Amino acid sequence: MTDAVVEVVLGELETLGALGAGSGAGSGASIATVETADGEFARALAAVAGRAAGARIRAFSDTGFAADALAGLEAEVDEVSALDASLFAGATVIAGRLPKSLAELDELAEVAAAHADDGVTLILGGREKFLNRSMNEQLARHFGEVRATRGHRKARALVATLPRRGGEPTYPREARIRDLDLEVCAHGAAFAGPTLDLGTRALIEALCSAELDAADVVDLGCGTGILAAWFAREHPAARVVATDRSWAACASAAATARANGLDDRIEVVRATSGAGLADASSELVLLNPPFHDGHEVQQGMANDLFRAAARVLRDGGQLVTVFNSHLRHREHLERIVGPTRQLARTPKFTVTLTTRR
Repeated sequence: MTDAVVEVVLGELETLGALGAGSGAGSGASIATVETADGEFARALAAVAGRAAGARIRAFSDTGFAADALAGLEAEVDEVSALDASLFAGATVIAGRLPKSLAELDELAEVAAAHADDGVTLILGGREKFLNRSMNEQLARHFGEVRATRGHRKARALVATLPRRGGEPTYPREARIRDLDLEVCAHGAAFAGPTLDLGTRALIEALCSAELDAADVVDLGCGTGILAAWFAREHPAARVVATDRSWAACASAAATARANGLDDRIEVVRATSGAGLADASSELVLLNPPFHDGHEVQQGMANDLFRAAARVLRDGGQLVTVFNSHLRHREHLERIVGPTRQLARTPKFTVTLTTRR
């Protein structure tokens, strides 16, 4: 059965006749999709738009697409690597799933309104239990008309038209972390935004106490790049790689490095679980692993990152990890990477040091 969120978005597009409404005479729709990794909207729209002469589809996923997600479709789909003008320029239709965070929705709407066709129709769907009035208000900052569709199988979509032009880009957002003396930059989808999350703070405090040093360092799942920037500044001889599967995270980390004058010291690599980093290439891995994937809690997500750390660490190399104290990560660290000891623990967070066996 097709996902109800995809169904409600496609149903609205067909009701509006938007897929055949190109801005040029005789042209098909210019479609942009904001996707999950499986390319669900691109696949569904390709089946419909493939019947419209000249239809063009561009697809973006913040986490990248799974292998073959966009292969064998009825219309050509171009994968776009960034949430920018290359995705939205001239688009007459924008479709996708409503983001989890208001900041992510705000950036999506801001960039779409700035670059899409004047007659664009933006339709974003979601499960009704995750929708709230603030989403309508966020879209209304960038579009003149915003409305909700009728519900369908506990799903609903928000429809926005009449893009507002002329505003200056406001992403990435920048703020100063005074107690670290660092600037942090964040795109909308980046975890914790332009702030220092409590887990990263706990990890940095533990690193200060442990007095670890290393020449080759990886910030695995780097987020906004605070760990990479802090370590590079504190250890001027270190070579630091910041890596994450998220475009928003990598773009934020690169901006954070530039803002602190460290862009020549920090290499940013967009990759899932450190793919592409050479085996046994690092002395130290820093890791604040996620355990949410969108709205879903995935407590096993960290294991892929533990396996990545084990792969890129040299024998005897060290992994410093922070995690919520109620999670049973230590037993997985012992099994996947090697002997693990506790560096710090509070009711909220635990920081461990694991040595690659």
